[in-house]
Amino acid sequence: MDAVTDADFEQEVLGSREPVVVDFWAPWCGPCKAVERTLEGLAAAQAGSVRFVRLNVDDSPLAAARYGVLSLPTAVLFSGGEARSTIPGARSRKGYEQAWSDWLSSS
Repeated sequence: MDAVTDADFEQEVLGSREPVVVDFWAPWCGPCKAVERTLEGLAAAQAGSVRFVRLNVDDSPLAAARYGVLSLPTAVLFSGGEARSTIPGARSRKGYEQAWSDWLSSS
């Protein structure tokens, strides 16, 4: 998954033509490491239809604050420049697939 920052968030996420899932994480967050593997699997399965990126909240706190990210990990699906679905905490792949079923293509 590509990394985004506060500096390129608007262009890479809000300006994207395809839906984008942003994984808000930090290096010290244990559950973030487990979620990373899950989201990487989803990213591979959804290549070409939904983009998955990561944002380190320690290095880029503005986007996290703007979208009310108060706990880590938090994954937010953006579509059409808007936050459409926020999932705080670690989830299973099936949990993410159910929450984002309107945006994910069938695998």
